[in-house]
Amino acid sequence: MTERISKTSPRLKARIAGGLYLIVIVAGIFAEVFVRGALIVPGDAAATASNILASEPLFRLGFAADLVAVAAYIGVTALLYELLKPVSRTLALLGTFFGLAGSAIMAVNMVNHLAPLFFLADAGYLSAFDMDQLQALARVSLRLHGLGYNIAIVFFGLHLLFLGWLILRSSFLPRILGVLLAIAAVCFLVNNFAIFLAPAFAAQIPPYVMLPSLIGEGSLTLWLLVMGVNAVKWREQASAARA
Repeated sequence: MTERISKTSPRLKARIAGGLYLIVIVAGIFAEVFVRGALIVPGDAAATASNILASEPLFRLGFAADLVAVAAYIGVTALLYELLKPVSRTLALLGTFFGLAGSAIMAVNMVNHLAPLFFLADAGYLSAFDMDQLQALARVSLRLHGLGYNIAIVFFGLHLLFLGWLILRSSFLPRILGVLLAIAAVCFLVNNFAIFLAPAFAAQIPPYVMLPSLIGEGSLTLWLLVMGVNAVKWREQASAARA
């Protein structure tokens, strides 16, 4: 199987990576904006618990969307390594480790997404807690999910930083994509480190600051889907790297 993947044309690999990246973006936006963003009421554990119980299928669908996004990103990470290793195998591998680390953190952190359903379930072993306590525990688990999500984004930001540098040094992808990815990576890293180090300051950062991240990843996704890579130049760079 590995040999067959290696022999696949670089343009096809690029388009598969673009399709998977599109799944990551759509699934991630759905889970974060249309599920958690719609059901979680900041500062109101009771209202959040009520929304989750009233829309349990939607809440579970958000979990499934995150799961699909993580699986797709692992595929993106592997395929981009195959495409970019002619530029620098060492840096492509290092970037891949960051991408896989972010995926692993995201996958483990998804437990915190489902935890509210266990706290809010009508189970006998929860009788030691009153409803206010259970609602508070459910809200805490969602807060922990948010923090875990931010930790994973730091690793994804580092992955993007390596991708941006590799694309800048490549001859088979537009360098502007590398610039956009580098800007996206900086936005991710600055925003999330601000959350960890200066929460009061981070709360004042307007949402549109993260727009370059969507532009960078969206541009790469569309290019890979529509144009792929310049196969002739990719083979030339791959041959030069082997030599």
